[in-house]
Amino acid sequence: MKTVLYKNTTISYTDSGEGTAIVLLHGFLENKKMWQDYAAFFSENYRIITIDLLGHGESECLGYVHEMEENARAVNAVLENLKIEKAIILGHSMGGYVGLAFAELYPEKLQKLILLNSTSKEDSAEKKINRTRAIKAVKQNYASFVSMSIANLFSENNRERLANEIEKVKKEALKTPLQGIVASLEGMKIRKDRENILKQNLFRVLLVLGKKDPVLNYDENISQIKNTNAQLVSFEDGHMSQIENNEDLKKVLSDFFRD
Repeated sequence: MKTVLYKNTTISYTDSGEGTAIVLLHGFLENKKMWQDYAAFFSENYRIITIDLLGHGESECLGYVHEMEENARAVNAVLENLKIEKAIILGHSMGGYVGLAFAELYPEKLQKLILLNSTSKEDSAEKKINRTRAIKAVKQNYASFVSMSIANLFSENNRERLANEIEKVKKEALKTPLQGIVASLEGMKIRKDRENILKQNLFRVLLVLGKKDPVLNYDENISQIKNTNAQLVSFEDGHMSQIENNEDLKKVLSDFFRD
């Protein structure tokens, strides 16, 4: 296990391959193991870094609120430790929020940004209320909350087809400590709107969305790239494109990394 200390907190990561650095950031309740297949595939041509965000996987918690900015600074600590000056960042869901915070804090270090089933918009008032409810729910019944949360990320028509994969994701999610879950929910709830980051067109952006995403409204989130140079790729499935659309996503990413 490779680690770096950030504010006396252990941050766990992997580093494989050579070439252009690509950082893969997982989503809420996930960890860097989510990217094992992708890291193996892309490390043949690129340097792939996967990082456990605060309170996930083998990275420790840092307080009771994990702000997206704090996660972004932890990501930067890994890059500085590896002496990487510029990188492509791919963030899934919450990882995309962290990628946007990184773009705001360190624009000179970002080569390209991929938002995978993610959004630059802040939480709506309703979503913030739902985050608070989720915090209460996970405190009352941790296992039930985690299990239901993972299943609900996949489009309904894929839940039977991908039953084995869903169980694997649940198994990893159940390793996430309660404090890490609550701190991340608090951090996502207070994150700021970063649509302006996309409108500045300082670097190339790829937005990947699922048309049947149970978590993010597809039509609403297309609007974030209006009047930007961002590229949009849409799949017919849910929030977990890296699993639901594995082969197609690899092709899309290969083209975007190469261009």
